[in-house]
Amino acid sequence: MASPTGSPQRDSWGSHAGFVLAAIGSAVGLGNMWRFSYVAAEGGGAAFVLLYLGFVAFVGVPVMTSELLVGRLAQVSPIEALKRLGGPRWAPLGMLFAFCGLGILSYYSVIAGWTMRYSFDAIRGALPDDAAGYFARVGTGMPAVLTHVLFMAITITIVVGGIKKGLERTAIVLMPLLFVLLVGLAIWATTLSGGGPGYAYYLRPRLSELLDPAIITDAAGQAFFSLSLGMGALMTYASYLRSKENLVKETLTIAVADFGVAFLAGLFIFPIIFHFDLVETLGLGGELNTDSTVGTLFIAMPAAVRSLGRMGNAVIAAFFIMLFFAALTSAISLLEVVVSAAIDSWHWSRQKAAIVAGATITLLGIPSALNLNVLDVGDKLVGTVLLMVGGFFTSIMVGYKILPQAEQELSLGLDNPMAIKVWRNLVRYLVPPVLLVVLIFSIPKLVTAVKTLFGV
Repeated sequence: MASPTGSPQRDSWGSHAGFVLAAIGSAVGLGNMWRFSYVAAEGGGAAFVLLYLGFVAFVGVPVMTSELLVGRLAQVSPIEALKRLGGPRWAPLGMLFAFCGLGILSYYSVIAGWTMRYSFDAIRGALPDDAAGYFARVGTGMPAVLTHVLFMAITITIVVGGIKKGLERTAIVLMPLLFVLLVGLAIWATTLSGGGPGYAYYLRPRLSELLDPAIITDAAGQAFFSLSLGMGALMTYASYLRSKENLVKETLTIAVADFGVAFLAGLFIFPIIFHFDLVETLGLGGELNTDSTVGTLFIAMPAAVRSLGRMGNAVIAAFFIMLFFAALTSAISLLEVVVSAAIDSWHWSRQKAAIVAGATITLLGIPSALNLNVLDVGDKLVGTVLLMVGGFFTSIMVGYKILPQAEQELSLGLDNPMAIKVWRNLVRYLVPPVLLVVLIFSIPKLVTAVKTLFGV
């Protein structure tokens, strides 16, 4: 039996749980473990959380549902799916998705390589006392290149294994372990003295900031980015679905799990920050320190927690293992976007597509491993601006070009005309302007990163 593209029969998920866990793994990444809690604290705590939840409900869920609809409806990769459903003029949007997967993974794997190195050294008890000096040695240069290459080799191997034996099996094993580790770390954090102010700082209700444009924009961006939207990953995963499940239910499950991980990470991180008096070190009391993410994850927090002795070593090892799991499940989905496109468009074998795409991404990532400013520009361009562009045009296509087909596909698992009407109105009238505004506010950050890279 051949697929619609004429290539060998398309693979499919072996179980509903496998798809859901893999989709959650795609959404849950390093950003959930730190960026959410940090931006929440800087953005008014409870005010940011409320705004974030609002954007997840009214922007993230409609866009995610749209991506899942397109993928399951077309049963092919994003490039071929958009070409088939929308016509040849929509093929460039699918190409943008493939480019985003390739571009994001090229620098994301560098950071993932750090988590792998730290996990290995933490398990061995080999993390040195000079955390800043250690990161300076392994965070850039040849050590970073080597861990980047090794991480990509692991990712390629899993993707070569296919949907059931590669992606699904990995998600079924790693995602429950990630949740167990995170819950355990959050519970352990409650035992730290001085944790109360940390919880208060994280969740203090400064509701007057609900109308702050900068916080609104940050909340919208975080909601969109943390759900892995605008890059074709969930669209690709949905193309391997064969059953007619309720895609709104699947979307809500993924969104709730993604938020839960981000929220729990804050309940672990902020008690540590206040217990070890890292507030001023990380710049939380004033101007946001642009190096704070790296500084906290790989320098300040490991050094502080390890001071607790054997328990501290166990906690920091569990933390970096959890980060590695999150990075790996996200990396797999990014590579799969590119691999799926090569299989469907050029009829390559999965092995050839994974090796060629993975090797290309590995080469593209070397500059980021050698220069953190290159990594920052890549994140601002591909991981921010282009994702907004992808999400914007996805909502336009689904809301105006293929709306009847999309509504029919949605109704297969959702016998609720009112819910479908709400989704339709959100996709057509709310999502596009919101993403356009967030995109506009993202441009200055990209310009700043480019100036920093070139020393302007």
